[in-house]
Amino acid sequence: MRLSDYDFDLPKSLIAQNPKKNRTDSKLLVPFSPIIDAQFSQIANFFLPNDLLVMNNTRVIPARLFANKITGGKVEIMIERIINNNTALAMIRSSVAPKIGSFIKLKNDTLVKVLSKELSFYTLEFETDSIYELLNYLGHVPLPPYIDRPDDEKDVSRYQTVYAARDGAVAAPTAGLHFDNKLLHDLKLKGIDHCFVTLHVGAGTFQPVKTQEIKDHIMHSEYFEINQETIDKINQTKANGGRVVAIGTTSVRTLESAAIKGDLVASKGDTDIFIYPGFEFKVVDMMLTNFHLPKSSLLMLVSAFIGHEKLMQIYQHAIDQKYRFFSYGDAMLLNKS
Repeated sequence: MRLSDYDFDLPKSLIAQNPKKNRTDSKLLVPFSPIIDAQFSQIANFFLPNDLLVMNNTRVIPARLFANKITGGKVEIMIERIINNNTALAMIRSSVAPKIGSFIKLKNDTLVKVLSKELSFYTLEFETDSIYELLNYLGHVPLPPYIDRPDDEKDVSRYQTVYAARDGAVAAPTAGLHFDNKLLHDLKLKGIDHCFVTLHVGAGTFQPVKTQEIKDHIMHSEYFEINQETIDKINQTKANGGRVVAIGTTSVRTLESAAIKGDLVASKGDTDIFIYPGFEFKVVDMMLTNFHLPKSSLLMLVSAFIGHEKLMQIYQHAIDQKYRFFSYGDAMLLNKS
């Protein structure tokens, strides 16, 4: 339960800087006894008929903007959440923090007023009728900070799941990046269906936990939705003896948020659920996930799911076998301990 328990040394060379040529080309670690080193294209071998994949259908918006202060200094804006047509929460990177009431000028001369700041996030007012349209015109793919290169044309499609449908995320639900339409079709033919939830992933997902006692950490809030159709599929799966497989930690957080009071219910709103060891999972039986950053809340979620000792063994194996880490990296398929 100490922050130091979730630290590990990761060679920089294992941080994936680009996606594989094909989505299903990644490696898949399956921690049976002994550990299986597979290819993602083989994932059907580890499912059973009646298993149900629950996927996050959020769509990543081009949330990064490059701008200047009126005085000329360079500014980078990372949208966190769009509040309405012309107002958004954002993080700002600049040599000197902008003052409340000051203006920032975008590349097309659109002005942005800094209204307020709370914790790491600024509230910004854009001189536009639609922030979404502005982002589609000026915005860049919001690659994570550990990808040490500018975004390019391939990121427009590859930093997005093939089933992305609902605008709002500023980071991809990365476990889903490994699926292509053929694999989803083939899985369905084998009796392995899928359904969707929505959680708009925020930039806070990359923020490390800083409190020494992890239970003292305050989670960022993200918007989620789960409808009755998805709940009916999950309940039917359980009734048929199938397993609920969350594709990514964002799907885990959505499902467990919707069941936090007991039964799984149709829900929408903000969740700041923090899943760490001791958490009782009510819905999820299996989880597909990528490899996460040291000291991150997502690492703690996985630890709660499979146990800390097993987690650290898996990560050491992944490092020894040169798995690729983080957003464009490889994946692992986990059973709940």
